[in-house]
Amino acid sequence: MTTHEPKVYGKVFATLLLLLGLTWGIGYIDLGPFNLIVALTIAIAKALLVVMFFMHIKGSNRLLHLAAGAGLLWLLILLALTFADYTTRQ
Repeated sequence: MTTHEPKVYGKVFATLLLLLGLTWGIGYIDLGPFNLIVALTIAIAKALLVVMFFMHIKGSNRLLHLAAGAGLLWLLILLALTFADYTTRQ
């Protein structure tokens, strides 16, 4: 497992706070159909920062990458099954 310097964690934390403020600010702006796209883009950026640095995926061995990929694949399968069930209901 790789550990980063405290400076890196501070920068990631500051970036997360900046993205939080951006999310909060975007909530008050009407972007029409782009509200969802912008909000999801910011959420994905925050999730990637957390996974890469705080969960130590960046710079780790292949087994941890496999576990993270399997978790993401399982999430996508569950979302696909939920969406399929939702679309078949009347």
